[in-house]
Amino acid sequence: MCLQERPIPKAGMLMVETARGGRVGEFRGLAGPYWSLRPICGGAEWEATPDGLREATPAERMQAQTARQKVHGRGEFL
Repeated sequence: MCLQERPIPKAGMLMVETARGGRVGEFRGLAGPYWSLRPICGGAEWEATPDGLREATPAERMQAQTARQKVHGRGEFL
C-alpha cells in the first residue's frame, strides 16, 4: 500500500512503532511525511514514518491504559 493511500488515524489512537522496539504512542497529527506520536505516560512527542507504525492491539491498549493510570495515581502529570 502506498503511503498516500494509508488512512490517517484519529487523534488519540494508540499506535506501536515497530521500527524502534515497539514503543507505544498516542497519535497526535501529521508533521510533513511523518506522524507525530506522544508517549502514553507523557513526555516529548516524536515523529515516525507511517510504514513503521501499526495500530495497537487490545492487549497493548490495556497495558498502556494501566501505565497511564499508575502515573496519575502517583500524582505525576502527563
